[in-house]
Amino acid sequence: MKSIGSVYKIGNGPSSSHTVGPYNAAQAFRARFPDADTCQVTLFGSLALVGEGHGTENAIRSALPNASITVDTMTSDLPHPNTMRFTALKDGNELGSLRIFSIGGGSIQIEGEVSADEADVYPQKDLSEILRDVKDSSLTLAAWIRRMEGPSLQKALEEVWRAMQDAVVRGLQKEGELPGGLHIARKAKLLFEGRSYNESQDVTMNRILSAYAYAVSEENADEQIVVTAPTCGSCGVLPAVLYYMQHDKGFPENEILDALAVAGLIGGVIRENASISGAECGCQAEIGSACSMTAAALASLYGLNLDQIEYAAEIAMEHNLGLTCDPVDGLVQIPCIERNAVAAMRAVNAVTLSRFLYKTRKISFDEVIATMYRTGKDMDIKYRETAHGGLAQIYREKKQ
Repeated sequence: MKSIGSVYKIGNGPSSSHTVGPYNAAQAFRARFPDADTCQVTLFGSLALVGEGHGTENAIRSALPNASITVDTMTSDLPHPNTMRFTALKDGNELGSLRIFSIGGGSIQIEGEVSADEADVYPQKDLSEILRDVKDSSLTLAAWIRRMEGPSLQKALEEVWRAMQDAVVRGLQKEGELPGGLHIARKAKLLFEGRSYNESQDVTMNRILSAYAYAVSEENADEQIVVTAPTCGSCGVLPAVLYYMQHDKGFPENEILDALAVAGLIGGVIRENASISGAECGCQAEIGSACSMTAAALASLYGLNLDQIEYAAEIAMEHNLGLTCDPVDGLVQIPCIERNAVAAMRAVNAVTLSRFLYKTRKISFDEVIATMYRTGKDMDIKYRETAHGGLAQIYREKKQ
């Protein structure tokens, strides 16, 4: 399994698969063919269908200003739904061509190659193997992760956590409409300041959690700097809960960083055994994964045992199974922003259940991840980040 660094990438929104990944692909291609005076890029699958709303062409041109970009919405026999073909030209002659896949969370795969930064760090393949090793080591899960990852992990976690907090703070301060033409008003500040008369403690917590999730997700929709957790479309869930636990509940930063490590491990297991790509498995792979990561992080932060941490992560994913990815107008706004807030609250509920019921569970985390992957593969393609089904279709029909 890869380093948890493969889960957390800092970059501009609105989509890790459609913005961060294509940008990284364009950079890799430019480095491979520095003598090219122009290049041709063809986008396939989900990139072709929602790339305009997700800012794909702008992301590619920021790395390859001279790129000629076309879309192919007809080719269906693709190795991955986020496929790109880059062709380098000099004086009209072809220098070379690469097919590159944006595999989720900003990661890319060049066809036929293995990236050096995608080398395995963990010999274990799933969470069951990991937890057996952790129990044998007598370490906490976070301490075990740190041992496996090495001393460089601390600095990486600190950088990720700073970027997450910055996104919350920026998002809470902003008002006005988000770009893209849907005329969606920013709501984070309204939620944060909207305390009602005799509001209960539970309502306050949910409102504040939602404000934090909206803040980050609105920054993502505005193409600002966010952290994939595990994707840009689901970037608000984990920061919302951890920010609340540190800034509203007083948990120290070293414990927050440990929780961040645990969340990254869960995201890595999902990435290894299923997918975190909405174009491949629907929104269950994005929001579902983020909810599962967050539940595990929160359970770890509360000092729950390994079985409780696993159960929290399992509950969170199980009740996102089948969630479609149907962005209205191809923008990461409806239903994406609201889903981040709902998933943050659901993660908290999953931990509450796991705390008391973990001895009764019948389904393992690995089993629910296998189920998520099968469900995603069985899902009609129009519900996998094409903006051709679900809410996107209904909204489009309403406007006609």
